[in-house]
Amino acid sequence: MARLQPLHILVLMGGWANEREVSLMSGNGVADALESAGHTVTRLDMDRDVAARIAAAAPDVVFNALHGVPGEDGTVQGMLDLMGVPYTHSGLATSVVAIDKELTKQALVPHGIPMPGGRVVKSTELFKADPVARPYVLKPVNEGSSVGVAIITDEGNYGNPISAQAKGPWQDFESLLAEPYIRGRELTTAVIDEGGKARALGVTELIIASGFYDFEHKYTEGQTTHVFPAEIPENIAALCRRYAEDAHRTLGCRGTSRTDFRWDDERGEDGLFVLETNTQPGMTPLSLVPEQARYCDIAYPDLCELIVEEALHHFGKLPSGSGAV
Repeated sequence: MARLQPLHILVLMGGWANEREVSLMSGNGVADALESAGHTVTRLDMDRDVAARIAAAAPDVVFNALHGVPGEDGTVQGMLDLMGVPYTHSGLATSVVAIDKELTKQALVPHGIPMPGGRVVKSTELFKADPVARPYVLKPVNEGSSVGVAIITDEGNYGNPISAQAKGPWQDFESLLAEPYIRGRELTTAVIDEGGKARALGVTELIIASGFYDFEHKYTEGQTTHVFPAEIPENIAALCRRYAEDAHRTLGCRGTSRTDFRWDDERGEDGLFVLETNTQPGMTPLSLVPEQARYCDIAYPDLCELIVEEALHHFGKLPSGSGAV
């Protein structure tokens, strides 16, 4: 595994997004790992003075451990580009597209990557009529970690049409994506860059205790069982790996990404759909990318260093003597 010469790495985490606490867990885990590998680490909980604080710290590279807005939507990436500071994960343009679920569809579907149909609606439209046939899924256009997601069924308690008095998780969002609900199984595939080449690590099946894979199930121990490698036919696993690598390349992701799927196992290959590609996957103890990497004999500190190495390589800042040996 590649090892790096000692660096000064600033781990950017926290912020004020809905995923703040998850970001702090990711960031502190990464910081601990990089310190264990011999690097000098500055931990920065992002606030409105973030640019001045990064400039004062003068790191060799920023490890972006933020989740959600503004750390994952291109805002922080644009700031770091203007400052001339190398950073991990995807750049500005990729981040803008990948965090927007509708833009992601427009980018991926023409390249043969299957995604559910649906359309963007204003939350107020829900009180007039269903935007698509039930059952369907409502999700905020620009959020991650299943924040604000709801499944609307005939048997649900939101009404038909949805009542203005219904207490749904989408209430805080103006624009929503309504997609047909896909029955079946929840799958996910991590992709890492090694030497500038995207490689899918494998396929995990997520078996949820009850309900669906929402924020609570993602980050509460015992709520979801991770089966890796997923017990699915090899042709489906191969398609997951291919679609995840294709999405990573098509969107222009860097470092690492994770692509989530729903698979209707009664329909075979025609029942596999990409839901989204996450450009800054979680790095917490329960997160899927470190878990898949570990099964592929990539230890957590090595994974963190690999992400840093790819960032330095992209920005032309890889120190002499660093990298694969």
